[in-house]
Amino acid sequence: MERATVDAWVSGYEQAWRTPGTAALAALFAPDATYLVSPWAEPVVGLDAIAALWEAERTGPDEVFSLASEVVAVDGATAVVRLAVGYGDPVTSRWRDLWVLRFDGEGRCAAFEEWPFAPDQPDGHTPEDCVSGRPSCGAGASMPNPHA
Repeated sequence: MERATVDAWVSGYEQAWRTPGTAALAALFAPDATYLVSPWAEPVVGLDAIAALWEAERTGPDEVFSLASEVVAVDGATAVVRLAVGYGDPVTSRWRDLWVLRFDGEGRCAAFEEWPFAPDQPDGHTPEDCVSGRPSCGAGASMPNPHA
């Protein structure tokens, strides 16, 4: 997989989001692809389920948003992409995402994993975000003392 191919795939994804219906998904995703909306989510499996997810999640093909992306890494059939998404004009909702993508031999995504972050969402790096017993809460963060 080449970076230019991943860039083209991301452009196709954006175009499909802006297009009525979900027919364009067949060119982007393998028939049995998995799609995770966050690393903690249960995977959505197969084109029909991914299409249903898209129709449920987007406002519609005329939804106003901007998307900027950068391919961060490509290793064999796996790619990582960093994205900045702003919804609305003016922007009312901002997101920074990482996508971990694994492609099949035909250039379709076989596994899509999204790591979405919004400005006001806890990021796990402050003591109040840490969960007792977790081995790491990020560099420099301290765990609350459960015995205090």
